[in-house]
Amino acid sequence: MSSYLLHHSKPNFRVWINTLFICCSISFALSAQSIPLPEHPRPDFERPDWVNLNGSWAFEFDKNDQGVAQKWMNGARKFSKTINVPFPWGAPLSGVADEADIAWYQREIKVPAAWKGKRAFLTIGASDWETTVYLDGKELGKHQGGYTPFSFELTSFLKYDSPQRISIRVDDKRRQFTLYGKQGYGNARGIWQTIYLEARGQNHLDALHFSPDIDNKKVAVTAYLPAAASSDLQLELKLAGKTSSHKIAAGSSSLTFDVAIENQHLWTLEDPYLYEVEAKLGDGKGAADVLKSYFGQRKISVVDLPGTEYPYIALNNEPVYLQLALDQSYHPEGFYTFPSDEFMKEEILLARGIGLNGIRTHIKVDIPRKLYWADKLGVLVMSDLPNFWGEPDANAQKESEYTLRQMLKRDFNHPAIFSWITFNETWGLTTKVEENGKQQSKYLPETQKWVASVYRLAKQLDPTRLVEDNSICCGRGHTETDINSWHEYLPGWAWEEHLKNIDANTYPGSKHHFEAGYVQGRQPNINSECGNVWGYDGSTGDVDWSWDYHRMMNTFRKYPKIAGWLYTEHHDVINEWNGYWKFDRTNKYTGLEEMVEGMSLNDLHSMIYISTGNEISKTVQPGESVKIPLYASFYTNRTDLGKILTLQIKLYGYDALGQKKTWMTTQRSVPYTPWMQKQLDSLDLQLPNEKGIAHLSLTLQDALGNDLHHNVMSFVVETPAPKVMTLPNGKSAQLLTVAPKDFSAAQWTKKQWNILDGLKVNGAGSGFFEYTFKMAEKPTGTEAATFIAELGAKQLLVKDMDKEMAKNVDYMLGGKVDPSQNPNAYPMTDEYLSPSTVNVTVNGVFAGRVDLADDPADHRGVLSWHYQPKVRKLQEAGSYGYRVAVNIPPQALNIAKVSGELVVRLEVPEAMPGGLAVYGDKFGRYPLNPTVVLVKE
Repeated sequence: MSSYLLHHSKPNFRVWINTLFICCSISFALSAQSIPLPEHPRPDFERPDWVNLNGSWAFEFDKNDQGVAQKWMNGARKFSKTINVPFPWGAPLSGVADEADIAWYQREIKVPAAWKGKRAFLTIGASDWETTVYLDGKELGKHQGGYTPFSFELTSFLKYDSPQRISIRVDDKRRQFTLYGKQGYGNARGIWQTIYLEARGQNHLDALHFSPDIDNKKVAVTAYLPAAASSDLQLELKLAGKTSSHKIAAGSSSLTFDVAIENQHLWTLEDPYLYEVEAKLGDGKGAADVLKSYFGQRKISVVDLPGTEYPYIALNNEPVYLQLALDQSYHPEGFYTFPSDEFMKEEILLARGIGLNGIRTHIKVDIPRKLYWADKLGVLVMSDLPNFWGEPDANAQKESEYTLRQMLKRDFNHPAIFSWITFNETWGLTTKVEENGKQQSKYLPETQKWVASVYRLAKQLDPTRLVEDNSICCGRGHTETDINSWHEYLPGWAWEEHLKNIDANTYPGSKHHFEAGYVQGRQPNINSECGNVWGYDGSTGDVDWSWDYHRMMNTFRKYPKIAGWLYTEHHDVINEWNGYWKFDRTNKYTGLEEMVEGMSLNDLHSMIYISTGNEISKTVQPGESVKIPLYASFYTNRTDLGKILTLQIKLYGYDALGQKKTWMTTQRSVPYTPWMQKQLDSLDLQLPNEKGIAHLSLTLQDALGNDLHHNVMSFVVETPAPKVMTLPNGKSAQLLTVAPKDFSAAQWTKKQWNILDGLKVNGAGSGFFEYTFKMAEKPTGTEAATFIAELGAKQLLVKDMDKEMAKNVDYMLGGKVDPSQNPNAYPMTDEYLSPSTVNVTVNGVFAGRVDLADDPADHRGVLSWHYQPKVRKLQEAGSYGYRVAVNIPPQALNIAKVSGELVVRLEVPEAMPGGLAVYGDKFGRYPLNPTVVLVKE
């Protein structure tokens, strides 16, 4: 039922989430016996004897915090609800609405008799925030923290093969020092990762870490115990086909040793090979501790881009041009928790599928199995420490450092993780101080020193990766960091100036992007959040991002001093609608495949790239000659391509009637060397000598004719529409045109309004536009007549309604509004269709019915983007319609012989009130005003 809602309707968020909750609750009730996420939650730290406790638990809210006093842990209260663990309460997949800050879980367990002689533990992958666990009313322990695993031992209280009661109390009251992150998008309340029982040896491992050393063909192994060994212990390790034995001496709590890796198989993005490990720890007396793990033999470092002095992040000593997506890692039904292991795998495949090489898990310690799929499939990960929203007091500092230690301990072996980010945009790092009688928030020097100390702590705990102190924006700066990152959200036209400024101001010793007392060293420069969502006033709502994205990518490839970028974002969330995919992971469409044959979003992520610069559309005169800049950007060491590539060039587009034409094809040679970053000779181009829109199609090929890269640039040939044209069949035609705004009559049930002084006109609901075409002479001798126009459906967005808008919404904490409420919004083409039907009559005679499939907006709406004013506000950018041609009936022409005019009515019937948009020659996809074509005999 929820699947139907997600794919067949467009409700506003509040209606959608309420309906979704009901549907999921029903779905859960029908399948309460199933176990969600049945896989072992940690393939990198897996013991053979374990029992998954996910699924149905008795549940009760404790709004008045009376459960402890009333002894709920002893079974004194029968719980009235059932929750589907491990989904956080309040998430639709949990089956429980959010009613209070404190709640209790309860269920029976049976520990098998086969575990006698071993130690039994209950482990919770993550629970937010204070979690207390009881067995048959006896408290096993209490944990504070919201993101990392913890365990309590049950052994001394067990009755093997007999039912026993586990009770869990979780207190998730808001505390300003806890690491809340962006939970406003959907709170991680209570247990939100797998809970399970496991049997461990009498002596057991607390962690097993692998530090690869590819330069010396070995790996350093560190075994950690939970406490100092009371006697000598033996650790047996099976790795790379060999078994080795190592002694952990009494009194020691850890041991580090090297294991040689002969014929090492490196972990790369193309071949993400994982070494599997088996470990066994024992004292030769009691039961041994046995577990499986894995690691990737790889190295993270910084090297210069070959042929330059530009520092780049390197994988296995080779530079990587980073192309990442910010990943909020949210699910509309599970919030912090994904519904299945397959879904987590697909999240990684989605990123790989469009040519990205990494993600940044944003201010959330992600689920280990999702990180496992990044390891397995070859996608790099930036891993964020979640932020608190209070001030950086002692409690906040303690909480941050605790979670940092625990996340590094848990995730140390994931080869996909190449960097840790300790703070984001200085969130939580400012302190209110009084200055000149006013309260102000300041990033104080003492806080900056603490941030630098946290950077050093992370480097101490994990010297194998890069660490970023503060992913900066908004006037803040770095202290000590391995990456010179910054955030910037801009309209497409503003990227040239910005990146030129970055190029000039980032160098060793520069104070740019750094706080007072700190300077840049040899860090790689990374635009670690970018896009256009916040680049327009009030952000952009749901809008075609492909145009600005294209301009941004073209511009980045001109400036190789910048070692990569990170686009916001992987998928939409509650109040951010700029994802590659929608929140439910359905598709958005860029339309690039119709701009150039074979082109897709992957071409904007190609390691072999030809850029025409920031300007991807240009106004020209008929027959004008122009020089097009070309930049070669090759981020690859491939040596199989030879020294010369071929650039196939084609100039095609649409004339004044929206008819497709090809004006020119040619080719030229492009030099190739690995890692080449070079401006090429410009391309001399002569534009068509007629009104139209011309697209310059560029396809870079190897010696065998295989496509390596596609790109496109558009030219708007501006001149008045012709009054007479010669048609492809050789016949002469008279053209009568009117501007969209010059309708002679209009009536709409919901609203009628114009865009950019009438370059496009909209009617919402049912109704009509009527256009009168006056003829200089009556149409005697006319063989045929056709009405041609670009028409689209027109949905009425919230921003277009005459109603008070929500103001001062705190988006960072998940403030919710309808995406179409934003003044810039115009939904990007996606899987949700907004169709309409138009009945066309001419002089009162029915001429035909036109079905308009959608109200689209994407890269195909070149004219709608090209004519946008260069201000930080969008006017239905990227929107376009369909070229419609309707033959005018002879009866209508006969009437025109008397009246001297053709009156064309475009009417949307009441039965399907999908609205209507009429596009002109400076808006939409085609350089076409509403036109009547009269063909003479």
